[in-house]
Amino acid sequence: MATRIERKAECSEAEWQARLDLAACYRIFDMLGWSESIYNHITLRVPADDNAFLINPYGLLWSEVTASNLVKIDGEGNKLDGSPYPVNKAGFTQHGCFHNNLPWAHAIVHTHTPETMAVCCTQEGLTPTNFYSCFFQGMIGYHDFEGITVRPDEGERLLRNLGNGRQILMLRNHGPVVLGKTLPEMFFMYYMLQRACEVQIMANGAGTPITVPEEVIAVHQRDRDEVAIAGFGEADFAAWVRKLDTIDTGWRA
Repeated sequence: MATRIERKAECSEAEWQARLDLAACYRIFDMLGWSESIYNHITLRVPADDNAFLINPYGLLWSEVTASNLVKIDGEGNKLDGSPYPVNKAGFTQHGCFHNNLPWAHAIVHTHTPETMAVCCTQEGLTPTNFYSCFFQGMIGYHDFEGITVRPDEGERLLRNLGNGRQILMLRNHGPVVLGKTLPEMFFMYYMLQRACEVQIMANGAGTPITVPEEVIAVHQRDRDEVAIAGFGEADFAAWVRKLDTIDTGWRA
């Protein structure tokens, strides 16, 4: 996790650490080319406060997000910290339905990367044709496109289509939503999903992809679970924070 530095006087140490971690996550996504101008969103539940969340200030590029300018909101998207920045309504209408109904969903990302959107635009969705996508076989829900996600009534359908036990929802014709029990877990799951979509698109353009048999997928997922270590994704996230710091430490402000 990101190293804690001097915190803002008006928030707890735990919240300041969460702000640092989320700010780092925004900058890493931008560094990897996964941002979309001032749009899209990553949200994080504030520690010890189930009805408080952090989100990016609407109007800033992800490369401009810092620990102190993240906006603190409640479960309805109302600002709690007097931030001068607005909140993207589409950003939290979607995230709010998951945060408010899934107590384990502490970190959520929605993006519009070309590769993940392209897969969301296909009838087949993500197919078990590469190392990465086989990890996700049977773990992804799909939700039909209903336009910009600003209407609360869509939340019931989003939850239903995510289903029990899944942490990825592919919004058809739109883009993915990835939910994590921790921020590092969400980051690493998104990293793997992005890779899966990139390889699938390249394979489709290179020839006829080979579909992995179900029995091999079962072994692949079994071995994935056996080698998984405690703190899923933490080492990966920490490594990218170190890389980020070699480029710019402004996110810590």
